[in-house]
Amino acid sequence: MPVARPHIEPRRVPTADSVVVKEFYLSVQGESSHAGLLCSFVRLTGCHLRCTYCDSEFAFHGGTRMKIPEVVARVKELGAPRVEVTGGEPLLQPGVYPLMEELLAAGLTVLLETSGAIDVRLVPPAVHKIVDMKTPSSGECERNDYRNLTSMNANDELKFVIGSREDYEWSKQLIAEHRLLEKPYGLLFSTIFGKLTTKELAEWIIADRLPVRFQLQMHKYIWEPNERGV
Repeated sequence: MPVARPHIEPRRVPTADSVVVKEFYLSVQGESSHAGLLCSFVRLTGCHLRCTYCDSEFAFHGGTRMKIPEVVARVKELGAPRVEVTGGEPLLQPGVYPLMEELLAAGLTVLLETSGAIDVRLVPPAVHKIVDMKTPSSGECERNDYRNLTSMNANDELKFVIGSREDYEWSKQLIAEHRLLEKPYGLLFSTIFGKLTTKELAEWIIADRLPVRFQLQMHKYIWEPNERGV
């Protein structure tokens, strides 16, 4: 007699025909391996986390609901070959998935800035995911979704924002326990701006010969740290 198999619902990509947008702007990419490159930004409204170092609380509320073709048209008007979808937490909006598909279909290089607190498996594989693993000083460390550590591909990067020696040691331990140096995606270390000096973090990485990418939030050194639209 054949063995009955449990019914498993197929994963479904959320769909919607619009998103709530807080702002559009054109700048240079400030972080990741794409740093320094011309980039359009689409900041979506809303976030379920309240990280201690958040620099975009203004995106928690407000914004304008726009149809996806309108958003794509605005991005194309900005004129950059790449676009980052950010927030807030963009994956909270069901419309972000078809938005990313349409941006890819328009021939753009698409980046996604997302927390480590939402499973990224439904994100189109061609999107460059920059996933922010929440360290202890964020206050949201318990919200990390560890499925992301096995869901990311060679397009992607896992980011650790470091504000203390505790954060650094926690990040090193996570990398070792999950053998992240063997994963196909990149590993990024940056400081919480104004809380830990870049020199301290760079020297820790050098002392430990840790093969991660040290990065700055470049835009905070070019412009005033709290300036918007950059």
